[in-house]
Amino acid sequence: MTVRPSHALDSAVSAPLAPLRVEYSSASATDALAQPDTLAVIGFGDTPQVHADPRWLRVRLRSEAPAPLEIWRASGRVAHGRDGDVAWSSDGAYAFVALNVDEAALGGISSAAQHAYATLARWSRASATPHFLRIWNYLDAINDGQGDTERYRQFCAGRAAGMDGMFGSSYPAATAIGLRDGQRVLQVYALAARAPGCAVENPRQVNAWRYPRQYGPAAPGFARAMRAPTATPQLYISGTAAIVGHASHHPEDIAAQLDETMANVRSLLDAAGSHAPLDAQSPLKVYVRHAPDMPVVRGLLRARLGDAVPLLLLEGDICRRELLLEIEGIHAG
Repeated sequence: MTVRPSHALDSAVSAPLAPLRVEYSSASATDALAQPDTLAVIGFGDTPQVHADPRWLRVRLRSEAPAPLEIWRASGRVAHGRDGDVAWSSDGAYAFVALNVDEAALGGISSAAQHAYATLARWSRASATPHFLRIWNYLDAINDGQGDTERYRQFCAGRAAGMDGMFGSSYPAATAIGLRDGQRVLQVYALAARAPGCAVENPRQVNAWRYPRQYGPAAPGFARAMRAPTATPQLYISGTAAIVGHASHHPEDIAAQLDETMANVRSLLDAAGSHAPLDAQSPLKVYVRHAPDMPVVRGLLRARLGDAVPLLLLEGDICRRELLLEIEGIHAG
C-alpha cells in the first residue's frame, strides 16, 4: 500500500493554503497526469481515455460536444495511491479522493451511499488532509421511485447514516446529479484539505440540512458553498438551482430557472463577502436535464457573463423532477 503523507506540524496546518487551480482543458489525460502538480484529471461522457492512475476519473455524463478535461492542480509535488476501494492523491495541502460503489453488491442506493460515506469518514480519520471542502455524487436514475422510495431520497438517507457525525455541525459544499447509464454504480469524489473551510449559506434559501420532512426522511447534508482556507479568497459553490426558500420555482421555464439560479449564485457570493464578478478564474459546471436546452442555456449564460467565464455543460438529471438545470462552480475574489 502506498502511504499518504504524514500529519503536518500544527503551524503548517494553520497556515493559509495556496488556492487550488482548476481548469477545463483540451489537453490529453496522459499529458495532464505527467505533470507533478496534477491532483486530479476528470473526464466526462464517452471519452475513450482509460488510465490506471488513481488521479484519473471518468464521470458518465454526456456533453453537447466532446467535453474538455477538468484538471485540478496543486502547489506541491503530488503523491497518489489506493487504499482498498479508495483512490487518492495529495500534495499535503489538498487531497483528491474517489470511490465507485456497486449498488447491487450492497443491496441498493441507500446502502451504497452509507458505505461510501462511512468509507470517506474512515479515510479522513487517517489522513493529513481530513477536512472535506467539496463532494460530488453521481448516481443512476436519481428521480426513479415515488415519495420516500425515490432514489435521491434514498441516497440522502444513506448518506446521512454513513456520515455519522463526520462533519460535526458544518457540512461541505456538494453536488448530487443523476446519470443515465443504467449501471447502478454510485460515483463519489471529494476535495479535502489539511485545514477546514468555512461553510456559507444562502439567505434566499432554507439551509438544505434544515429542509422540512416533505423532501424525504433525511435532509440533504451539504452547505450551499464553502469558503476555502486559502491565502486569497476562493469559494466552492454547491450545485445551485431555482429554489427559493425550500420551494422550486418556474417549472417548465428554462430561462426563468436560469435567472433564479444565477440570482442564488449572486446571493451566495454576497454572503461570502465576494463582490468580484464571475470571470476567467470562475469555472462553472452546468447540468441540464434536456439535451435540446443545452445550446439555449449556453447562449443565455454567454449573454449574461460574457466569453471569459469557463463553462462546461453536461446532460444530467437534477435532484427534483421539476428542476431543469443546476449550476456549480469555483470563484476567486
